[in-house]
Amino acid sequence: MKVLQKRLEQLETYMLTVIEDRRPGHFAALLRWILKQLSRLYAAIVQVRLWLYQHGIFRHHTLGCQVVSVGNLTVGGTGKTPVVEVFARSLQKQGRKVAILSRGYKRDQPPLFQRLLDRVTLRQRSQEPLVVSDGKHLLLNSDVSGDEPYMLASNLPEVSVVVDKNRVRAGQYAISRLGCDTLILDDGFQYLHMKHRLDIVLVDRTNPFGNRNLLPRGILREPIRNIKRASFIFITKANGDGSEELKKQLRELNPHAEISECRHNPKYLQDVYSGERKELNFLKDRSIAAVSGIAVPKGFEDELVRLGARVLYHKRYADHHRYNQQEILNLINISLDRGARAIVTTEKDAVRFPMIERRDIPLYFLRVEIEMLSGAEDFHDCIARICFK
Repeated sequence: MKVLQKRLEQLETYMLTVIEDRRPGHFAALLRWILKQLSRLYAAIVQVRLWLYQHGIFRHHTLGCQVVSVGNLTVGGTGKTPVVEVFARSLQKQGRKVAILSRGYKRDQPPLFQRLLDRVTLRQRSQEPLVVSDGKHLLLNSDVSGDEPYMLASNLPEVSVVVDKNRVRAGQYAISRLGCDTLILDDGFQYLHMKHRLDIVLVDRTNPFGNRNLLPRGILREPIRNIKRASFIFITKANGDGSEELKKQLRELNPHAEISECRHNPKYLQDVYSGERKELNFLKDRSIAAVSGIAVPKGFEDELVRLGARVLYHKRYADHHRYNQQEILNLINISLDRGARAIVTTEKDAVRFPMIERRDIPLYFLRVEIEMLSGAEDFHDCIARICFK
């Protein structure tokens, strides 16, 4: 299984270099041409599916409660999880009983044969959703639930987190069994099977639409013009300059959506194993190693440098990489050899770290939270509309 995972991650890394035009040669050029044709086919399928829902041929399910979707047009890298967290916390503080519905991307699942058998025998339909948190207790680990649901459940002790590929079933469970009255669809912009009251779409200021091609030639999940469905647009990873050019482009695509800017603001460091916290000035002039398995690792590494760290070594894995003990031990050995005095990772990576006994170099994750730079009033109005309809 580990060998298969490694091969798949190597393939993913290779294909990224092809898609991003970083891979020279005739074979890579041929691959890009093939991917472009597949991209056109994919775009046609996406638009036909959208048309079928818009004209009532495919049916939206309505669950009789508030449903807020937080998603994006692109694959990975927009910083969605902290935004979901801030929405859920704000709604919960306003008296809403909130459940986050996630598909649990790249969580541990039964073998393929077992999944096919469950589907053929219809056993899959009778399976209950996975409850990561019931709003009182953390019930599952990150292996079973997936790293993002586990991270959300850990940081939101009074919010329920439910995992199921069928999020209509997950929503019904959250309402009937957990008593929830507000559902947040994590990564739900393309999930048209459930009716949304609000569609919140995130756009990464540093790379809004990639190379503007759809999958598999680019990172777009659907054509850029489809952002017109959004009722609220968050520009993430903003730097405070107003993002006027991007805002103008978004206004042309969607004249009615409210637009806010936010950035992912580092708050503190926390030991992966002991939970001990350090102030950010701990990184000042400190020699460290950085490790990450996220979609856009450069932003994380640049943040460490901005905070004053001397990054002597960095190791990048594929997005959602699941670490084993030997990888962490190898990382510790290399970091010590390079003269690092600490290892720093992301919070999303930290939940995938296995337990180890060695503590000869501390391992920390960088905790980040959303900071509103513009449109804060619109954001609070949005929360008020959901809570006090």
